[in-house]
Amino acid sequence: MSGFDKVVASYEEALAGLEDGMTVLAGGFGLCGIPENLIKEIKRKGTTGLTIASNNCGTDEHGLGVLLVDKQIKKMIASYVGENALFEAQMMSGELEVELTPQGTLAEKMRAGGAGIPGFYTATGYGTPVGEGKEVREFKGRNYILEEALQGDFSIAKAWKADRSGNLVFRMTAQNFNPMAITAGKISVVEVEEIVEVGELNPDEIHLPGIYVNRLIQGTFEKTIEQRTVRSA
Repeated sequence: MSGFDKVVASYEEALAGLEDGMTVLAGGFGLCGIPENLIKEIKRKGTTGLTIASNNCGTDEHGLGVLLVDKQIKKMIASYVGENALFEAQMMSGELEVELTPQGTLAEKMRAGGAGIPGFYTATGYGTPVGEGKEVREFKGRNYILEEALQGDFSIAKAWKADRSGNLVFRMTAQNFNPMAITAGKISVVEVEEIVEVGELNPDEIHLPGIYVNRLIQGTFEKTIEQRTVRSA
C-alpha cells in the first residue's frame, strides 16, 4: 500500500493496533452514519477497557450497544442514553462510567482535538452539573466554562464514498459527527459504501480531505432504523 493509497483488504487490518484501554472516537448519530462493521470488528476482537466518545451508544442490538454486552466499554462519553436500556442499566449500577456532555460541546471537543486546539470556553453547561469543577471565565458579562478538547488513539467513522487516497463524501445527515471524529483520532479508520480511483471525485464534492484518513475499507451495511413511524391513512 503506497502512502497515497489508504485502502485495506480486511476489517482485521483496518483495526490493527487497537488495544485494551485505548480511547476510541466514533462517528454517527443514533444509528445514522455509524461505522457498524468496524464496531462489529471491535466486538469480534474482544478489546476491553475502552473509553469511547460518541453522540450516543446505539441500541441494545445495534451500533456501539453491542460492545456493552460483554462489558468492553469502561467509560462512555456521550450526549444522551437514547434507546439503549443496557447502557442505562450499566450506568445506573456504576458498572459503566459515563460522562454526559452536551451535544454541541461534544462535537466541538472533537473538532478542537482535530484542529490542535487544547480547549475552548462555552456558556453551555454553566451553573449545571456539567460545569462542576471546571474553570469559569467571564466574557462581556456572561460566564463561560472551559472545556478540554478530545483526541483518541483511534477514530472510527462511516462515509458514503471515497477515492483511494481517502478523500471523503458523506451523504445527507450521515455527515453528523463523522468528520469531527475522523480528524481527532491518531489513527483514523473509515468504512465506505463505494471506493473510486483518485481523480474521479469532483473536488467541490469532497467534504473531508484524505489527509485526515489513515485507513479505508469498503463494506456493506444494514442501515438499521431506530424507530420507524408510519402515518396512519
